[in-house]
Amino acid sequence: MDAVKLHAVAAFAAGLIITLFLAAYLTPRGWWRRPNARALFIMMAGAWGFGSLILYATHGATAAHASPVTPSSAPAVLVSATTIDGTSTAGRAFRVHRDLNLRAAPGVHAARVGVVPAGASVTSTGERNGDWWQIQATIEGREQTGWASSLWLRRSSE
Repeated sequence: MDAVKLHAVAAFAAGLIITLFLAAYLTPRGWWRRPNARALFIMMAGAWGFGSLILYATHGATAAHASPVTPSSAPAVLVSATTIDGTSTAGRAFRVHRDLNLRAAPGVHAARVGVVPAGASVTSTGERNGDWWQIQATIEGREQTGWASSLWLRRSSE
């Protein structure tokens, strides 16, 4: 088993132990003399609830302490953007489908440079990294260049 599965099993086992401990002190003793649906429900719901809380708490802590990907550890492969028919997208105008985050580098973890409003027109520089394109946009009267997900761009004619 990998570490993630072991972590989940341990979290739900701890949830079951917490549930049994609390049930022993917070419920009437007569409920536990014979196996019944109520006891089974309390054990399952408690193990699921406490196990989920443990997983949420521990995954939140590891995500907060995770180091961001630096350009030196993940080299970007920049290629020039082309359309399906092979023509370059450099200099072509696109319309923003919804409010679009303009970022300093490709990826959702990069710093946000600005927000391009929905319906605005942007121009591709021709550089891309996967689905991330480098674009030029006018935000609040200032020309800015940054990276944006191409999934939120539409051809000007659309």
